[in-house]
Amino acid sequence: MHPFFTQLGHTVLARWKAENFSLTAFPAIARVALEENPPSEVVDIRELLRDFLLEDQQPFQTQSAFGQPELVVYDNPRFYIQLLFWLDGTTDIHQHMFSGAFHVLQGSSLHSRFAFEDAESISAHLRVGNLRVLDTQLLETGRTVEIVSGAGFVHSLFHLDSPSITVVVRTHTDPGTGPQFTYLPPHLAVDPFHADALTNRRKQILDVYEAIEDPEYEEIVSEMVAELDFERGFFILQNGVAHLQNLECWDAVWDIFAQKHGRLAPLVAPTLEEILRRDALVALRGYITEPEHRFFLALLLNVPGRPQILEMIAHRFPGPPEATMDRWLAELGDSNEEATLLLETYYGDVLGVGTE
Repeated sequence: MHPFFTQLGHTVLARWKAENFSLTAFPAIARVALEENPPSEVVDIRELLRDFLLEDQQPFQTQSAFGQPELVVYDNPRFYIQLLFWLDGTTDIHQHMFSGAFHVLQGSSLHSRFAFEDAESISAHLRVGNLRVLDTQLLETGRTVEIVSGAGFVHSLFHLDSPSITVVVRTHTDPGTGPQFTYLPPHLAVDPFHADALTNRRKQILDVYEAIEDPEYEEIVSEMVAELDFERGFFILQNGVAHLQNLECWDAVWDIFAQKHGRLAPLVAPTLEEILRRDALVALRGYITEPEHRFFLALLLNVPGRPQILEMIAHRFPGPPEATMDRWLAELGDSNEEATLLLETYYGDVLGVGTE
């Protein structure tokens, strides 16, 4: 067990006990403890990992698949401290069923906060509303942010460096704050832990239809969305929208869904469009290796408009940000025709490309 995190855990425990273990008080207690003695200034990560690999006396490890990987470095019945390693990519836009604070131990991330307004529950596991970006910050090594459980703290993290490592001081679960929704901009919130086995199997079978290019794919999807409730119908459309567009039969299937679900349908179309946009950009970033270009694609994925993108570029790179962005666009265009097409399709208005 690492002595720094053992002491950090004891400090948090004593201060929280003095507050009668108030859940409201815990985020500030965790944040202050991390800021008073920042792990980023003290912890030798290589030494910690070597100790974990060679010494058996370690805190209890969870079965969580969150992080790449997650490492528990302090455990108490009321809370624990974890290290989350991130080799690539982003977290979904999400809320939490726990509270506490996180600290950037190594690397940097784009951190965005959101508000989900005009929320309406369609089922226990799906809500509709309007997701709005509140702010986006560049979190560099040493920064600490409070975590508040429930819908009051909706956020995402896009990790810019590999690896990025965060220290999280967190409760196990805060009662009454679930489900831990994932948000699909601009209009849907879904419960990612709801196990609808029937829908999952149906999507897998439709994937087989797609893989073998079965001619009945359009017909069977059309019949499904005509019969399914809104929640299951949405997931079937989400699963098949790209293939239906490739088959040039999307409009016909969409009309069936829209007629069945009336006022809710206009919330689904832009959400599916955003899913396709984000998937395309993540796929592009997966094979772009130049660090500056990867940073630029991360900005496009997470920052809502041109002024904010330029502000982020200016914060990280010297010189006029407009010139830097124009250079990146030219370099991406010279090296990758697919990148040019994607940027013109989805970001022409923001970037000033493909608009002649």
